Amino acid sequence: MTEERGKEDLEKSETLPFIEKPFAISDKESKSAPENETDGEDGGRDTYCGFWIFKGPSMQRFATEQMYVILYGLAGCVMTMTFSYFNGTITTLEKRYKIPTKVSGIISVGNDISTMLTAAILGYYAGHGHRPRWMGIGLLTIVAFCLLTSSLHFIYGAGEDALKLTREFGQVNETMAKQERDKKLCQPTGGGCVQEEVGLWVPQVFLFAAQLISGVGQALFYTLGIAYMDDNTSKAKTPAMLSMSTFLRMLGPAIGYSLAAVCLRLYIEPTLEPLIGQEDPRWLGAWWLGWLVLAAITLVSAILLFMFPKQLPSARKRRLQQKQDERKQSLPLNERSFADMMKTVKKLSKNKVYIYNTMASILYFFGYMVYWIFTPKYIETQYRQSAAMATMATGTVALGFSAAGILISGYVISKYKPSARAMAAWNAIVDFVTVAGILCYVAIGCEGSDRLNTLTTLSAGNSCSASCHCDYVHYAPVCSADNITFISACHAGCSERTKDALGRTIYTGCQCLRSSSLNSEPESQFAVDGTCPVDCFNEFLIFLGVMCFLKLVGASSKSTNLLLALRCMPPDEKTFALGLGSMAASLLGFIPSPIFFGWLIDNYCLVWGKTCSNKGNCWLYDTKSMRYALNLSAAFFIFLGGFLNIAVWYHAKNLKIFDEEESPKDSLKNKEVEMKTIDSNPEEN
Repeated sequence: MTEERGKEDLEKSETLPFIEKPFAISDKESKSAPENETDGEDGGRDTYCGFWIFKGPSMQRFATEQMYVILYGLAGCVMTMTFSYFNGTITTLEKRYKIPTKVSGIISVGNDISTMLTAAILGYYAGHGHRPRWMGIGLLTIVAFCLLTSSLHFIYGAGEDALKLTREFGQVNETMAKQERDKKLCQPTGGGCVQEEVGLWVPQVFLFAAQLISGVGQALFYTLGIAYMDDNTSKAKTPAMLSMSTFLRMLGPAIGYSLAAVCLRLYIEPTLEPLIGQEDPRWLGAWWLGWLVLAAITLVSAILLFMFPKQLPSARKRRLQQKQDERKQSLPLNERSFADMMKTVKKLSKNKVYIYNTMASILYFFGYMVYWIFTPKYIETQYRQSAAMATMATGTVALGFSAAGILISGYVISKYKPSARAMAAWNAIVDFVTVAGILCYVAIGCEGSDRLNTLTTLSAGNSCSASCHCDYVHYAPVCSADNITFISACHAGCSERTKDALGRTIYTGCQCLRSSSLNSEPESQFAVDGTCPVDCFNEFLIFLGVMCFLKLVGASSKSTNLLLALRCMPPDEKTFALGLGSMAASLLGFIPSPIFFGWLIDNYCLVWGKTCSNKGNCWLYDTKSMRYALNLSAAFFIFLGGFLNIAVWYHAKNLKIFDEEESPKDSLKNKEVEMKTIDSNPEEN
């Protein structure tokens, strides 16, 4: 989901895990079947590893709790890699297909929409079936998602704008290349608008459809995965198992962002030689390449999950020992009605720990989703870093601290077994520390970048450039001698183009330079191709340090939040309650948050890439205003969530998280029950 789309984080990868088990119907909830259907020969076959020709006695040693946790964590790692890779390449997709940020926000929530709509149905029908194989089918839909997304490149190619910036374009089409260069200069008459290379909605619909497909796979994988783990492990092992699987999944965003960084260092058409560097805002990386790698890895993970048994042998043995108690506690599936469900909803609405914990998580999701999805874009615009550097910092560096936070918290919880109140208090502390860190983001700005954007806007709006008819000139920045960046040579009023001894493109006769200069002294009327140099690296390092600290602290609350969610309700209501929480989180957090923040970011756009029918993607932002609005809005929602966690602390005083230690007397009694159970089931010996 989302920690990480991470819906989605994700990459949803950083989302709190209590929402990852919607409507899974566990084996414990379908005990109305006759005893001989589950405990005899068929029950024995349910514990066999493998499928088709990939099976045999030698594989049975892998049917263990530890092996499932590792396999589930690695498969989750692969899934979160796909969502983080999408987030890492989203700015490149915006430039390539001229997508506004608010539209890319809508695209990114496609998987949350389909997850919300399908989780209940899939949980109902697949929850009491062969869950590992259903999870494998879910991963196959992720393969389809990867291939469908990458197919855009093979359908539309690298794009005319990217090809014009290669050496081969000038060699093959010299006349056309000269015409394109002349379009950047001051024009005596107005030129026509820029025709769109592809249909406006076609790539966006493609991307949204791919996200919808991935949501189905996400629903199957997360709906059934934790349910299978919870039903096949003992309660005492739950914190350690959850921490281990979550840690493995947290590696996914780091690897996904790293893969994005590697691919974006290559030009979108790797066989051609670009004329610009990676730092140029017009650079387009090979965003499509990583999807092919991810499709292959996901396919292998799906095959491995298919091999896992319907239930673990150790879990089946425990189930036989506790069979009579569970049969009394659970209402048979075929006797459940809509009225029963509404009674459960009414009962849950009176569970204050459940309500406050769910609401606190939703507010946290809403506020922090913008950083899971748009952090690479934020780094690129605020600190003038390349797309490859931004994705590397977001993934490999920062998410490594998230993984460390999960491991540390899992160790502390397993060793010291804190109370429910202590866990709720820690969740509240994490929220307020996160708010403090986000307020630091507001202060960590780059003055040079803020000044550059302001001067660029002033230069674009002067009366001099209006006479050059630059409305539909492509964004191709030039730098004047007084260190002012112009949107293009046309906006600078330049009439000639030449090259200096170093091979740099020089524009001369730039009549608008003096009118935009802040100095009264006349300046030489020439400009150099490219943006003016701005050094924001020190500010970027400070931002990265704060972000890593917040990742470490924030990840430490994942296990505590999940344990509160699992223990605040009766076992027979657990799957429905978690599913209801999942739907609420998607409806109120995961879906509206990227749309809201995408709209907010677009509100501070200064330069749009205009086409004949729309304004295209944004090339330049008011970084200072955007920094304040985005971070303060996010901090506000997380701040409210902190107070709701205080309410959880108040009402959780009697909540029991861990089983009490067994006395010797209880232990002897359980041994006697175990021996009686074995004697009554001789076919199991």
